[in-house]
Amino acid sequence: MGLFDRFKAGLQKTHSKLAHEIKRLLTRSPKLDAATLDDLEVALLGADLGSGMTAQIVGAVKRAYETQGSGGLDVFAIAQREVAQGLATAPAGLRPAASGLTVVSIVGVNGTGKTTTAAKLAHLVAQRGQRSLLAACDTFRAAAIEQLQLWGQRLQVEVVSGAYGADAAAVAHDAVSAAQARQADYLFVDTAGRLHTKHNLMQELQKVHRVMARQLPGAPHEVLLVLDASTGMNALNQAREFHKAVTLTGLVVTKLDGTSKGGMVVAIQKELGLPVKFVGLGEQPEDLQPFDAQQFAAALFEE
Repeated sequence: MGLFDRFKAGLQKTHSKLAHEIKRLLTRSPKLDAATLDDLEVALLGADLGSGMTAQIVGAVKRAYETQGSGGLDVFAIAQREVAQGLATAPAGLRPAASGLTVVSIVGVNGTGKTTTAAKLAHLVAQRGQRSLLAACDTFRAAAIEQLQLWGQRLQVEVVSGAYGADAAAVAHDAVSAAQARQADYLFVDTAGRLHTKHNLMQELQKVHRVMARQLPGAPHEVLLVLDASTGMNALNQAREFHKAVTLTGLVVTKLDGTSKGGMVVAIQKELGLPVKFVGLGEQPEDLQPFDAQQFAAALFEE
């Protein structure tokens, strides 16, 4: 299955809901009056595209209608173009360190799929012939270390871990040392899930990052926030708070295949200017894919 087909399958629920609503509006009224534009706005907001992108799309549709009438008006094509242009701000994929080891910290609230994402990223770089290690820095959640170790065995990737309740920063320190000693290309650090509202847990995450930076200047080179697509616009609040606590370099959006709220990808990038680097479109290791703005927009709106 090609990347576009993966996107299309993953965004099926979001696409179906949007397409149904937009078609209903356009067949109801050939004239694009104020009421129809209002309803279009509601439909776009309902897919969690956010107020900024929604206003941009509605404005573009209105301008097109005023210049060419309803004859050649293609709302889907206009929406697709606006979303593709809005999302194409930064290259997807991992940004490597200038030389040597690249450390990637995986952060987010509980239950978003951080551990699985860390493992899938290790699989992704292995496909490119690069070596990685995994660091089990979630020393709180029951079975978190075992879960990462199982992924490590499955993917044949070494996992650095400590005991439950151990200092996460100490584990991170050991993991950086181990990755350097083994001349790995990447270290993926699975941090504990933490609510973005818990100040003490955010301070602990800052400590983990400080310790890694002392061990390897510049680390972590990437700080990726993992967001569950099904939480919709609540993900925007998470992104805002994590970005304040630890400067994020990008987003990983998981569980896109099970939600009708796929537009939240657009809303977060529009508001915070954070690039979406990867999207999760299923359970298998290869279902984590580098983000592609054109194909994402096409999967959302293409008829």
